[in-house]
Amino acid sequence: MKIVAVYSTKGGAGKTSAAVNLAWEAARSGDVLLWDLDAQGAATYLTGVKPKLKGGVAKLVRGRTTISDVVRRASFGNGAVAAHRFDVLPADDSYRELELSLDAAKGSRRRVEKVLKDAAGTYDTVILDCPPGASLVAENAVRAADVVVTPLPPAALSLRSLDQVRELVADSAKPAPVFAFLSMVDRRKATHRRAVEELPAQEAEIVEVIVPATVVVERMGDERAPVATFAPRHEAAQVYTHLWQLASRRT
Repeated sequence: MKIVAVYSTKGGAGKTSAAVNLAWEAARSGDVLLWDLDAQGAATYLTGVKPKLKGGVAKLVRGRTTISDVVRRASFGNGAVAAHRFDVLPADDSYRELELSLDAAKGSRRRVEKVLKDAAGTYDTVILDCPPGASLVAENAVRAADVVVTPLPPAALSLRSLDQVRELVADSAKPAPVFAFLSMVDRRKATHRRAVEELPAQEAEIVEVIVPATVVVERMGDERAPVATFAPRHEAAQVYTHLWQLASRRT
């Protein structure tokens, strides 16, 4: 079972869009679990799942419920159906207390990893949509991951965000490989064009994958579905396919 954490210390970087689209791509070839670890519940919304976790997240991290008890099948707004099983572990209001629940649990830095043991044998891939910022939740996710995928908007603070991701991952007992990609790129802007040209050469972790700033990605909120289900020929859909190919090779 491959575990992919999609993580950025900066909010609004295109993290959830990437997580949902990567999960869709992974479901082309195997069974997938998308765990929405972000209290905002955006991945839950985009996959058409009710934002309700039976028993709350505290029971899950303490081992009183299991993943099989609480997962829901993705139900996309446009009626799309994944080639293989696509389940979602949703976020609800109880996630506001997830940090405290983890902190109170035994082995607080590895609770997510322990919970995911229940998924072994059921899923081929797990995608973790992590909350932004440095937190115990994020630390749990990167410790459990086989690879950490980081979206970087083409802005000055993005490299600082990448440094922060590196620092958090490096603190793990077995640090997962990190790879980053440029997101929300508007090639009409000179600063964005320079970022595309310069950043991959400057930072080894940045792969040459460019997710464009486009209304097609924004439409995910209206469609409540991955880009490939309603605009399969668009550049963004092709980019997410390539991004998954790279991520799957690094796990």
